[in-house]
Amino acid sequence: MAFELAPELQRDCIELATWPLCKVLLMNDCQYPWFILVPQVEGLREIIDLDAQQQLLFWQESKQLSELLMSVFEPDKLNVAALGNMVPQLHVHHIARYVNDAAWPKPVWGVNPAQPYTEAQLVELKKALAL
Repeated sequence: MAFELAPELQRDCIELATWPLCKVLLMNDCQYPWFILVPQVEGLREIIDLDAQQQLLFWQESKQLSELLMSVFEPDKLNVAALGNMVPQLHVHHIARYVNDAAWPKPVWGVNPAQPYTEAQLVELKKALAL
């Protein structure tokens, strides 16, 4: 079987980049700088399902994305989490949070309806990230 992105991620996200292991996605909700790493390996549900080399590469890519988000967005807190309760395909959220964001201090899920990015916002975001 070839790798396919879960339908929910296809529906809710914008693909920004393909790194050696992971796809880098942007959640289409401009209320939060919300990114998702998805290892391009078929059938993954948990990080422990990656082999040792893939785990190392995953953590390197997570670190790379985390450092990029800290540099570009300068958040008060960076939330990194792999939940998978609604989407079982392994995907890891990287969310830049601010004490004055729309959901603080709660998790971002379900607090407010998503507000999709405009084309202009996406252009600026991609430029800032240089992905």
